[in-house]
Amino acid sequence: MAKLFRAAIMGPPGSGKGTISKRIAQSFGLQYLSSGHFLREGIAAKTEAGLLVKTYVERSMLVPDHVMTRLMLPRLEQLSGHSWLLDGFPRTLGQALALNNLYQLDLVISLNIPYETLKERLSDRWIHPASGRVYNMGFNPPQVQGKDDITGEPLIQHDDDKPEALMARLRHYKDVAKPVIDLYKSQGILHSFSGTETDRIWPYINSLLSTKMHTQPSDTCQAQTP
Repeated sequence: MAKLFRAAIMGPPGSGKGTISKRIAQSFGLQYLSSGHFLREGIAAKTEAGLLVKTYVERSMLVPDHVMTRLMLPRLEQLSGHSWLLDGFPRTLGQALALNNLYQLDLVISLNIPYETLKERLSDRWIHPASGRVYNMGFNPPQVQGKDDITGEPLIQHDDDKPEALMARLRHYKDVAKPVIDLYKSQGILHSFSGTETDRIWPYINSLLSTKMHTQPSDTCQAQTP
C-alpha cells in the first residue's frame, strides 16, 4: 500500500488557494478538505460544533482555535486511511500544534502574492453565501450577472473584500501566519511560491508534488520557486 500523503496550503485572502487546491486534488488524488466548507456544513447541519461556530460567524468574529480544532480534527480522524490536502486549517500556531499532535504533515505550500494582485482579485470577487462558491468578474464570471450558476440565487460582495478593509485583513494574516510558517520551515516541509498568476505558479507546484509523491529518497525533494 502506498504511503499516505498529508499536505496543507496557506495563503492570504485572494491568493488562489481554492483554485490550486482543486487542481492538486484532481491531479494527485488527494482528499480536499476546506475549513470554510466544514464551517458552513456544520452550521447548516446544526451540529454542536456548528452551532458554536455560528455564534462567532454571526458576530463577524474569528472562530477560536479550540472550536476550529473541535470541528476539523474529528473529520481528519474519519479519513485516517486517506491522503489529504488541508485548506484554511491550520490557520494559527495553536491549530498547527493541535494538528501536529495527531499527524505529521509531509508538505506545506505557502503562496506569496503581491498586494496589488490581491486587491485587484478581491475587488472583483462575488460570493454565493450558502455554498461558498466564488466568482471573479475578471476571469470567472457567473453565467448571469449577479446570480449563482447552480441555484440562481443572488451573489454578494463582502465588505472586507473592499480595499480599505483588505489591508487590515492582510496584516492580520501575516501576523497570524508567521509563527505557523516558521514552525513548518523549522520542520523542513515548507515550500513557498511567489507570483501574480495561478497558471504560472501551478507548474512549479505540480512538479514539486510529482517529486514528493513519487520519489522515495527525501533528500531529492527540493523546493522550486518561480
